[in-house]
Amino acid sequence: MFRMAETKSDRSTERRAVRVREARTDDIDALLMLERSFAPEDRFSRRTWRRLVAGPSAVLVAEWEGAVVGAASILTRAGARVARLYSLSTAPAARDAGVGSALVGEAERVAGERGCDRLRLEVRAGNAPAIALYRRLHFQSIGERSGYYPDGETAIRMEKKLNEAHA
Repeated sequence: MFRMAETKSDRSTERRAVRVREARTDDIDALLMLERSFAPEDRFSRRTWRRLVAGPSAVLVAEWEGAVVGAASILTRAGARVARLYSLSTAPAARDAGVGSALVGEAERVAGERGCDRLRLEVRAGNAPAIALYRRLHFQSIGERSGYYPDGETAIRMEKKLNEAHA
């Protein structure tokens, strides 16, 4: 499975083809590198990535010219109607270039294929760029979780109803 999306960075007029595909175990080093821009408490360990990639979860990577520039992990359970966008990350150099949107779009497709009609997520209350992305992609706020993150920051819970065609 992969999806090609042409993206245009807000920072330049350069267009690049983004390829979104399922992650493989040989992507784990690139996934670890991708998360180096995160606070240490927000990074996944090698063990966590190995478990996510090998398990029933869906892990997607976005590539530009062969380099991993983004990733998303989607958690689903058999018979559940709600999928969880567990993580979404984009390389700093690829931010504002449509990589996150491409990953979320593919996450929605995967969730729909697995019988889900909604996609939920938690996002740091202070992460204005991510919240703006999710709102632009039609996610709605459904609540908050105080002290959700290891540093005590509140999480905003968001949800999107998926197209009937996916259900």
